[in-house]
This record gives sequence, C-alpha cells and structure tokens, in this order.
Amino acid sequence: MARGRARIGYGPPEVKMALTDRKKKILAAVVEEYIRTAEPVGSKTIAQVADLGCSSATIRNELAELASLGYLEQPHTSAGRVPTPQGYRIYVNELMQRQKLSIEETEAINSSLNEKLRQLDDVVSSVGALASSLTNYPAMAIAAPPPATIKRFDLIYIDANTFIIVAMMSNDTVRNKLVHLPVSVGQEMIAKLSSVFNANFTGITEERITPLTIRATERAVDDTMGLTGVIASFAIEILSQAQTAEACVTGTNRLLAQPEYQDPAKAHALMSYISDAEHIRNLPDVYDVDGEGIKVLIGPENVA
Repeated sequence: MARGRARIGYGPPEVKMALTDRKKKILAAVVEEYIRTAEPVGSKTIAQVADLGCSSATIRNELAELASLGYLEQPHTSAGRVPTPQGYRIYVNELMQRQKLSIEETEAINSSLNEKLRQLDDVVSSVGALASSLTNYPAMAIAAPPPATIKRFDLIYIDANTFIIVAMMSNDTVRNKLVHLPVSVGQEMIAKLSSVFNANFTGITEERITPLTIRATERAVDDTMGLTGVIASFAIEILSQAQTAEACVTGTNRLLAQPEYQDPAKAHALMSYISDAEHIRNLPDVYDVDGEGIKVLIGPENVA
C-alpha cells in the first residue's frame, strides 16, 4: 500500500534529481517491494526482483548513495532500506507507471456522479464505495454542498411556554427546533417574530446575522425575553451546517489486507482516525479547479 493518499488535483512541482537509470530502477524496486511487504528491502531482494545486471555489492553501494541523497532510510543497522517521503515523491513524479481507467470503469464513475435525484450524502457514499472497489483500498469522498440559505421561517405557537421554529432551506430541506421558555409568551409576539424574520433573515448567509442585526430586531418587535437571539442562533447553526462538506469513508476493512496492518493495534488506530468525518474534512484542500491530473499527498504533505 503506498504510504500516501491519492486525490484529484495537481501535485507539488517536480523536483529534478540527477539520478542515473540504475539508481532510478533501484529506488523504484525499493518503493514497490516495500509497498508489497511493508518490510525493509535489502540488496539481495532487489537483485531478485529488478533486472539490473550487477552484483549485490554494487546494489548496496547504490542504496547507500540513495540514502545519502535523502530518498531512503535504514530503520535498523542490520535492516534493509525503506523509502522516505522524498523517495516516494520522486517515485510518484518520475518513476511510477500511470494507469488508465477502462471504459467500463469510467462509465461506472460517471453513472454514480450523474445521479442528480439522490441526496448528496448518498452520492458521496456510492462514489466512495466505487473508488474503493476499483482500487481495493479505503476511499475517502468529500463533496461541498451548494450554497444554501433559509427560504422561509414558520414559528408555531404551542402554549405560553413552548413554540417550534421551522426553517425551510433553499436546498429544499427542512429544519426545526422545539423551544421551551422559562417565561410566558403570547401568540401575538410569536406571529410578530415570524413576520420580521421572514422579512429580514431569509435569503442571507450566516455572516450577515450579526449582534447588531439581532439587537435591531429585538428593538423592532419590543422583545425583552431574548426570543430573537434564540431564533437567530438556530438560524446561524443550520446555515453553518448547510455549508459543511459531506465526508464519507468506505472500504476501511480493506486496510486489514495490507501487510503493515496485520498488527491489530496499528489497524485500530488508523481505522479510528479515518472513521471520524471531521478528521477527513480537515485534510489539506487538494481541489483542482482545472480538473486535470492526479495529486498524490505523501507523509507530512497530508498535514493541513
């Protein structure tokens, strides 16, 4: 399993390195063998898997030079080498063979993305599941929802101490909240607040609901009980939630097939992390406005 994360976008600028063809072949062999086994790679293994036409001693010298250049490291004195983030980067930028999707795979992806009648979270989940099945790795899918505002407020009077806030969003979802009051309020006040909020708080973003506008509304309706603040706080909350990106992780069980996650403690730590949608949303933004290429983030590049 590559020790990085592939996402759509452009990668960092390529680093031009003066490596001989043999060094490139050895570096590629170390990366690919380490991906396959998750074990340090020695010169004998490279001699077996790479057609280099040179001795193990020569390979050991080349490994030492690649390590001095920062592309490999040796976890233990007696162990083989493992790639560093810099080693992975030159492998991705210069040595890795590019794979193309088949016609069937392309059609399957387009079909999932074109399901316009489905809810956003359903689309995100199905696209993630498809990516996981195509790659045999866990997949993380993130989709930013279209901008949403509140289209209409309805304040429903229940009794002197209770009312319901109903907000219809511009994305055709409906949010509601039951409000219990420590003091009594009349139906006229609830009706007045409903009228004012529909006149002044619809079709706007949460940034425009400020303490100043809340105080002005309180004065306009002679609200001395803080009802305006309660309704405005709910409006800010749902507007903020409406802008939260949908994040979905599928295929986490596929981690268990990777050699480095045969250790249950390692597998549990990573699976716990990626199962938290907030962690996924906080990963670096790799959105590609031009829609070209693949971006691969490696090691420390994954820190936002």
